[in-house]
Amino acid sequence: MQQQVVDKAGSVRKGEELNVDSVHNWLKEHASSSNPLLSAAIQTSDTLPKVTQYSGGASNWTYCLDYQGSNQDDGQKTSLILRRAPAGTKAKGAHDMGREYRLQHALKPVYRYVPEMLGLCEDERVIGTEFYVMEKFTGVIPRKNLPRGLKATELQTKQLCTNVLDSLIELHKVDYQKAGLEHLGKGGGYIERQISGWSARYSKAKTWNVPSGKKVMRWLENNMPANERICITHNDFRFDNMVLKPEDYTQIMGVLDWELATLGDPLMDLGNTLAYWVQADDDFLAQSTRRQPTHLPGMLSRKQVVAYYCKEMEIDVDDFTFYEVYGLFRLAGIAQQIYYRYHHKQTNNPAFKNFWIFIHYLMWRCNKAIKASGKP
Repeated sequence: MQQQVVDKAGSVRKGEELNVDSVHNWLKEHASSSNPLLSAAIQTSDTLPKVTQYSGGASNWTYCLDYQGSNQDDGQKTSLILRRAPAGTKAKGAHDMGREYRLQHALKPVYRYVPEMLGLCEDERVIGTEFYVMEKFTGVIPRKNLPRGLKATELQTKQLCTNVLDSLIELHKVDYQKAGLEHLGKGGGYIERQISGWSARYSKAKTWNVPSGKKVMRWLENNMPANERICITHNDFRFDNMVLKPEDYTQIMGVLDWELATLGDPLMDLGNTLAYWVQADDDFLAQSTRRQPTHLPGMLSRKQVVAYYCKEMEIDVDDFTFYEVYGLFRLAGIAQQIYYRYHHKQTNNPAFKNFWIFIHYLMWRCNKAIKASGKP
């Protein structure tokens, strides 16, 4: 595989700079023999790392720390990933770095795609917020489009698509009780908590230029499924949170961004995934918001995804509308929380400027699906 298709971080956005000296000093103090990657990168060098930032961070901010030449054997750089909360007012319970770190640390032994956790800093005096450091997966991240120079056949694209779905299914099949992971979430009553929780979060973050969402909230509340299944859910399972193997980009190397993971309903997790799933025949507004290559020939449609998933999970679902509407509404809530920060000048990231238009569109999609379902 050509080197240019491997995902790389870029320049740090204005206003989102790290205090590199403080990070480096904290890493030097906390590097130990139990973390050989940290020791190799930091204890053998007094050189500050080169810091770059990943562009995909609409929620938490993600940086790459490159320690050049710290590996004495081959003289090459050692790279670490740092995750921190954004600046500004945050929703209660959001951007919890400690929870995200501990969840991945607990899940790593039973789910092979989780990165190795290397250190958690809960002292906000270091850089102004909690942060953690983890291993870096060097591979391909399929964002809005596949990297330039990477040519995929329709058969390869279909294989990538099913492998991504299989990695979600593998997560949902983890026996969390046997693995001692009951502490990851509250479990039962998940559906009701999600509907009431996202309704409250959307209403609290609402600005004057977006819909009230009350009709969608009432419909979701009145149409909650009587039965729920409980498993480990990722809740942000997208192609641009996958790292693909450089030698075979149809194979999954790692799964990133576990901020929202918990014990929840697997069909709601699938609904969350499909909210981002823009297929080839979607309208121009959907295409304009696409952030993963689900439009390519060979990708399954949303309907085909549901059929494939339910077959592999041995789940019968007569009507997926509730989960579809929930996923779209929840995405509107996430987008509105982000837009709220931009609207109130807590961030100046220009990518958030027109999120209010996207929220109108998501609400329109919710109402369209509700109308088609025929359920009051």
